[in-house]
Amino acid sequence: MKFLCLYRPGTPETNDRPSPELMTAMGALIGEMARAGVLLSTEGCCASEKGAKLRIQDGKYSVTDGPFPETKELVSGFCLIQVKDKAEAVEWSKRFLAVMKIGECEIRQINEQPA
Repeated sequence: MKFLCLYRPGTPETNDRPSPELMTAMGALIGEMARAGVLLSTEGCCASEKGAKLRIQDGKYSVTDGPFPETKELVSGFCLIQVKDKAEAVEWSKRFLAVMKIGECEIRQINEQPA
């Protein structure tokens, strides 16, 4: 089963780079996930000032350029994993949050078509 794990820090955005300690801890976790064979992809997102929100309503598009003020909704990174079930996805996400020390992960199963 594949799961998309979206990370929301729940704190105001900054343009600060992560600390060397955080990068080392996250690198260790990512390495462990890769060795365990569960990691498919992971990336951090740039600040919302470099993004946009696209909406459609009544056939008309609207584009809102960042930054976006609502910090609780901002996604700052993601991880795509392949695990045996949701419980395992939750466990890996708990380990991620333990490294980050703040925020939340939304865990969504990917709708895979049968082979």
